[in-house]
Amino acid sequence: MDFPQPLVRGRLVRRYKRFLADVVLDDGTELTAHCPNPGAMLGLNAPGLGVWLSKSPDPKRKLAYTLELVEADGGLVGVNTMHPNRLVAEALAADAIPELSGYAHVRREVKYGEASRVDFLLQGEDRPACWLEINNVQPFYNARLKPDHKVWLEVKNCHLMRTPGLAEFPDCVAARSTKHLGELEQMVREGDRAVVLFVVQRTDCSRFKAAADCDPTFAAALERVTANGVELYVYGCEISAGGIKLSNRIS
Repeated sequence: MDFPQPLVRGRLVRRYKRFLADVVLDDGTELTAHCPNPGAMLGLNAPGLGVWLSKSPDPKRKLAYTLELVEADGGLVGVNTMHPNRLVAEALAADAIPELSGYAHVRREVKYGEASRVDFLLQGEDRPACWLEINNVQPFYNARLKPDHKVWLEVKNCHLMRTPGLAEFPDCVAARSTKHLGELEQMVREGDRAVVLFVVQRTDCSRFKAAADCDPTFAAALERVTANGVELYVYGCEISAGGIKLSNRIS
């Protein structure tokens, strides 16, 4: 995913009201940018951090600039929570996620569960139940998997790192994400695959865990649903001021 226009650099003054950030650009311009991140942004919201912004070409937009990247821990961290779905869409189109390869049909924002929409629904030709063993997925799924199964895929953005090399999610209470886990669990009961894919918008993580101190309910739910058949994958990113790309699997 390339940024359509060159990003501009500045310094964060403050992030407030969840979706607003005051920034001073390197040329001295002071402005308020849209912060497309509803989370706490722990470790990424300190005044003085270097930031990179995109500028919208739409003259009618109230806030022309959007916060995209934060300089932290010696690297760039993506904070735009809209990007992970785009990154996964690109990777699926390129058949670049081995655990999800071979499905010819991909739909986005499909209704499921209780008034929810799954990020992606993957479908393909009928497959024998043993197919999952080839991809090293837990054999639990083989007992229930339908030959004409679907893959229900939820994508989560992750950018929290408090211990070097350890990515964590969430950085605040994530009730909606917990609800999604329960809905994925139900899809497994019905004979389909269900996957939660964490996109770590960082380049410095090699491990992942649920941040139980930030949301113990989510952490407990993640442990439960993965024990009951929901697949968990974590992928890192390559990040530069020019763009972001899904890269290596972390977990």
